[in-house]
This record gives sequence, C-alpha cells and structure tokens, in this order.
Amino acid sequence: MTAPVSVKLLDPRAKLPAYGSPDAAGADLYALTGGPVEIAPGQTVLIHTGLALAIPRGCVGLVCARSGLASKRGLAPANKVGVIDADYRGELIVALYNHSGAPQVVEDGERVAQLVVTPYLTARFTPVDELEDTQRGSGGFGSTGTT
Repeated sequence: MTAPVSVKLLDPRAKLPAYGSPDAAGADLYALTGGPVEIAPGQTVLIHTGLALAIPRGCVGLVCARSGLASKRGLAPANKVGVIDADYRGELIVALYNHSGAPQVVEDGERVAQLVVTPYLTARFTPVDELEDTQRGSGGFGSTGTT
C-alpha cells in the first residue's frame, strides 16, 4: 500500500527519504549538516534534514532509529520515536542521542533515522466507574513473564 507524501526541500542539498529495499517499512532520513558533526557520549544534537512534509490526514510519521546506527554506534533518536503530526509543516529535525561511551561523528548525507508513515486511530476517551476484567488484570511491569 502506498500513500502520496508531499515533500518540500528546504535546502537544495537535502535528500528525499528513500527506502532501502522493496519491503522496507521505514524510509531513510539523511543528515544535512554541511560537514562532520561530533556527538559526545550522553549528548543530544539536533540533526537537520532540510525537509518539510505533508503527512496525509489520518496518518502519522514516526521517526525511528536505524538499527545498524543504534546497535553499532549507539546513535538513536533522543525521544526514542519522534511523532510527526499530519498538520505539522516545519522542518523534520532528528534529535540524535549518543548512547555509546565514545564520541561519534555524523557526516553530511549520512542516514540518521528512518521515517515510517502509518495510519492511526483517534481515541474517544470515556470515563467509566469500572473496566472489564481481563486475565492479566492490573499486573504491571514483568507480570506476564515466566522468569
């Protein structure tokens, strides 16, 4: 399934999001830094993409980590998953956090995150006196694990 997403290039050097394979769920987002940017351990740096998007109404853009960048270099979005609402028209900026113990360098044009565009439901929150029972009930963190 495909959906048209209008993209405004805010800078002529910006790159359109691109899928790495035919069945990829996320499209790669590219850094627009103008040169190498060092991110110290425990530091967050805002990485520009030079893109503004028009996410279709009824959908959300989710900015997620690239698995290789996160697992090999410790770089992932600081907010874990960024949410791009359908009515946002500003620049898409990735807040990249360095989880590693060593400085990491992001190069201009490097793939720094991935964008997943997906439909969502808007909830209608209704106050009630009781919730229906479930097998799990109010069991919280770790309550469904066996060990």
